[in-house]
Amino acid sequence: MSQHSAWFVPGRIEVLGKHTDYAAGRSLVCASSQGITLRGRAIDEPVVRVRSDAASDMVEIGLRQDPVDRRGHWSGYPAAVVARLVRNFGDAVGGAEVEVTSTLPLASGMSSSSAMIVGLARVLIDLGDIESSELFKRNICSIEDYAHYLACIENGQTFKELEGHMGVGTFGGSQDHTAIMCSHQDQLSQFSFCPTRREADIDFPSDYSFVVAVSGVLAEKSGQARELYNRASLATTEIVKLWNQATGRSDVYLNQAVQSSPQAPAQLREIVAGREYLPQRLEQFLVEAHEVVPGASAALRDGDLAAFGQIVDRSQHYSEHYLGNQVPETVYLQDSARRLGASAASAFGAGFGGSVWALVPSAQAEDFAQRWLGDYRQAYPEPGQRAAALVTRPGPSAHRL
Repeated sequence: MSQHSAWFVPGRIEVLGKHTDYAAGRSLVCASSQGITLRGRAIDEPVVRVRSDAASDMVEIGLRQDPVDRRGHWSGYPAAVVARLVRNFGDAVGGAEVEVTSTLPLASGMSSSSAMIVGLARVLIDLGDIESSELFKRNICSIEDYAHYLACIENGQTFKELEGHMGVGTFGGSQDHTAIMCSHQDQLSQFSFCPTRREADIDFPSDYSFVVAVSGVLAEKSGQARELYNRASLATTEIVKLWNQATGRSDVYLNQAVQSSPQAPAQLREIVAGREYLPQRLEQFLVEAHEVVPGASAALRDGDLAAFGQIVDRSQHYSEHYLGNQVPETVYLQDSARRLGASAASAFGAGFGGSVWALVPSAQAEDFAQRWLGDYRQAYPEPGQRAAALVTRPGPSAHRL
């Protein structure tokens, strides 16, 4: 059993696939070169202590303490990890002190929260030698399984034999954890979900980079943003419920219904017609999961950046007008990036704030970042004070140090 464990865990860029994963859709993703580093050591106390350079306070979580409502505070993420691992693996989870340092902007839409969950779980699993247990090996048979299980720590769902717990209060999927754990350097990866399947890996243009503009509008899934996020998620569940009532089927995920027959999309449209929000949510899912993601992957594989940019613009349009997860600041940033010459640009992540990526030649990336931020700060001076930009390329997945 190890006394020390250290991990680098990247953030992720959701290139395309807005709110598709939890409905068994597909996404195009990569890891970022920025991330968080976690260094843990075992201690002889029944407690996990986490210190982060991004927060002034230390979090202390008793291994056997009753759950505390920590929603709205960053401690909710490590608390969810500890509670779930103890529930699933019992006394194998021991006390630890963990130091966290980050080059990843918080509440930026780059999945700093999911990176924290992945990293802390991997550290505690190492320290407890949990991967060698029969229960672990019986349930987690691939890296995709591993990512899905860690997603279930966040959303509270049961994974095979590993019983669910309360999670962090969002009903999300496994896209972020899959991107963090399964990405390849210098490639974008297309995944489908529920179950997680790698559908394609596409080489990223060698002379291009992503410039990511962090809007300064916080995208924390802890207050009103969580309620709006959950509306987008729960709408897919409501559509499936109405579909099952109308058809007698017992589908769990929206994409199961969509793929049940060639007529299913038209049937679904009839079933949700006239209801609040559901028709728009259905249409955005159909376009994003079945047209945008595969079309963009094909365009990038062919080296057709003009076509790629047009497809990404379509995704942004459906995000703004159908999914409804954008704010004026992210709408402006995407439009501004295209006006300034980016080959493609899109808001990404849960939405309701967060970030926008732009695809630009690497040689121009730093200059583009400054022009983009300057334009944004003129239009939105208040959030512009908190805005930042970073340059990244697809990086490696989470790995031990």
